[in-house]
Amino acid sequence: MSINFMEALKNILTISNILLAAGGTFMGIIFGALPGFTAAMGVAVLLPVTFGMPPASGLILLGALFGGAMYGGAISAILVNTPGTPSAAATTLDGHPMAAKGEAGKALREAVFASFLGGIFGVTVLLLFAPPLARISLMFGPPEYFLLAIFGLTIIASISEKSLIKGLLAGLLGLLISTIGMDPLLGTPRFTMGVVNLTDGVKLVPAMIGLFSIPETLNMISSYFNDDSVNLVNMKEFRKIKIGFPSLSHIKRHALIYIKSSMIGTYVGMLPGAGGSIASFMAYNEARRSSKHPEKFGTGISEGVAAAESANNAMASGALIPMLTLGVPGDSVAAIIMGGLMVHGLEPGAQLFARNGDIAYTFILALYLANIMMLLCGTYLAPYFTIATNTPKHILSVCVMMLTVIGSYALRGNIFDVYVMITFGFIGYILKCHGFSVIPIVLGIILGPIAEKGLNGTLLISRGENLLLFLLSRPISLILITLTLVSVGVPLYRTITGKGKKVAESTE
Repeated sequence: MSINFMEALKNILTISNILLAAGGTFMGIIFGALPGFTAAMGVAVLLPVTFGMPPASGLILLGALFGGAMYGGAISAILVNTPGTPSAAATTLDGHPMAAKGEAGKALREAVFASFLGGIFGVTVLLLFAPPLARISLMFGPPEYFLLAIFGLTIIASISEKSLIKGLLAGLLGLLISTIGMDPLLGTPRFTMGVVNLTDGVKLVPAMIGLFSIPETLNMISSYFNDDSVNLVNMKEFRKIKIGFPSLSHIKRHALIYIKSSMIGTYVGMLPGAGGSIASFMAYNEARRSSKHPEKFGTGISEGVAAAESANNAMASGALIPMLTLGVPGDSVAAIIMGGLMVHGLEPGAQLFARNGDIAYTFILALYLANIMMLLCGTYLAPYFTIATNTPKHILSVCVMMLTVIGSYALRGNIFDVYVMITFGFIGYILKCHGFSVIPIVLGIILGPIAEKGLNGTLLISRGENLLLFLLSRPISLILITLTLVSVGVPLYRTITGKGKKVAESTE
């Protein structure tokens, strides 16, 4: 570990990687500040840019982009009462009322400082807990990987409480798509419909770019033609605002909120499928519950902003823990970053730390650097990031469309990947129009091959024994089966009792 750590420290302190962290953070804040342009969408669009980079550098860019976008969503949430990212929804509850009272500078200062503390806390937990978890995953064989993939697929239940049936159908569609290509046992093409380019299966990156980017872009175009109201920020007035750093007395007064909210965010991030919006609302509700003046929450107080922003940035690092150590993405952005790892030939889990420990630690240390960059950018450049909230949607949508086409083609220099991206884009748009989430589809595409490979290996080593009894005889398999049942049972119980709908509505 010490050798890998020192090697990672050398990597991160190179000029090129420092500039990548700064550039990724800067772009992430801009993407996050754009209403409707989610962190997942930004990472998916820029993922192909990393293909020509060394793996460590590509991961630094993606990680910095992720962290920056999580904070950037607070800018539009505070200024125009429109969260740039879903996780910033809780920030609007007190952030925009503060801006309405003439305290936009204080709200933005609270947002960036709380985001910085939450991000640092989450990365520290990632640094401390990722290696031990990776060592545990060395004990995994085919049965454990099969059950781990099944456990990962239960994320669908967690993110589909509003409509469990639609979530399961979308997940099934993703699993079916993952079977396209060569049969791993027989070595013959299956479900390719005679299309030679599908022999290698559906490429993950063009599919993700289409599913995440095209539906949002089409929604932007639709809202541009259907919405006559324009909610712009007075740039001249806003540029007069000074952000600065909070005082020591202010930090002491909010210290408990920072700590509790960061802990909540990191924990929620480690739960596959929970997401930043749930983390921020949970932290916000806890801050209000334990406050001496709960009636002031929602009227424009800094405690509300501190709780929401600490939690959602801690969640970003927490979501990377199961992805790096077990190969189970904690949220949609972690799933895209996992796809980037796989494209670079890196296998998440124990093998990542055993074979490519320097890259894994470089990525983790880069997140520290990205959070420092976020604090500096948010403090000194926040008045200028508001330009992003004023970008006309028809211009923004055209730029995004161009990036999706270029990014898809850049993967292999094959125009077929562009066709795949467009096809999945329209599939995603149609599904979203009917209330389906695209995340279960992505999970199915990623985890389907892992589950199939694990199942084939399990059937071979079990030698015809009763499969269930064979799995129950292995301690780690038994733990994974229990976790899977809990992961499915809790959302199912909420759906049946109606509690899931209430939770989902409260996080919108």
